[in-house]
Amino acid sequence: MKHIPTIARLLLGLIFVVFGFNMWFHYINIPLPKEGTPAANFMFSIYGSGYLDVVKVLEVTGGLLLLSGRFTNLALTLVGPVVVNIALYHFFLVKGGYEMPVVLGVLSLVALSGRKDYLSALFAAK
Repeated sequence: MKHIPTIARLLLGLIFVVFGFNMWFHYINIPLPKEGTPAANFMFSIYGSGYLDVVKVLEVTGGLLLLSGRFTNLALTLVGPVVVNIALYHFFLVKGGYEMPVVLGVLSLVALSGRKDYLSALFAAK
């Protein structure tokens, strides 16, 4: 049972590295949302502005740190907001494809549960 957070951390890191690099190397075909939908407008905005490039750099950086096992607290801090934004995108704009945000959320929480030092510092009253 003590290895479950480590397995979750490695899976989370692998997901972020694979899908982060997919932005530039296009080895996985990810379908685009239908044109004219809020999801398509959102993707057009963040893709055309360069914002998505920054998000993908954070994904890859966080994923590599998660895979390395070094600076895991920093890695979870980098990918945490990305996980939240992926979930919000799927729940409010796409209204479907809930599998990925649920998997990312569960893996993030399990990986986070193995970081008692980080949680205690995060929720310190000072």
